[in-house]
Amino acid sequence: MAKQVDTTYGNALFELAAEEGKIDTLYEEVMTLLPVLRENSDLFSLLTHPQIDKEEKKQVLEKTFKGRISDELVGTMTLMADKDHGGEIISVFEYYARQVKKHKNIGLALVTSAVELTSAQKAAIEMKLIDTTSYKSIEAAYQVDPSLIGGLVIRIEDRVVDSSIRTKLNRMSQTLARS
Repeated sequence: MAKQVDTTYGNALFELAAEEGKIDTLYEEVMTLLPVLRENSDLFSLLTHPQIDKEEKKQVLEKTFKGRISDELVGTMTLMADKDHGGEIISVFEYYARQVKKHKNIGLALVTSAVELTSAQKAAIEMKLIDTTSYKSIEAAYQVDPSLIGGLVIRIEDRVVDSSIRTKLNRMSQTLARS
């Protein structure tokens, strides 16, 4: 089974950064570059247009980014354009960012609650996650879903902890229906 484009190029970029001792430098550049790339739909229209020559795509990338970001990132983007993967640049850089966080043992959590949480509650959740996982730190994103009624749903990678009232009521309902 063929590897996905983001995995292949993202791993190659991470290995290159590790060899050159530039993991943090490239991470900072990637995190600055990602919002710019996401907002520029014209660039991706050009990179994915089948009638625009690969050389022209590479020239646009070099003229736009050369001297502004590291040669490693420019090289990655031009290589991807040359291989007709220009439309995947964002996903490759997002993958690279995830690899850096994994390397630094930073957990990424999505916390869903029924109501908006206070700063103190968020800090307590993050401390509890650090205490109960092997991560050195946690980067949490928070969202509100009133249908939970109460409690939390916490997702870290492929693990889910669901302590929501909605889920507890559903379980009780299923138990009563079987009785």
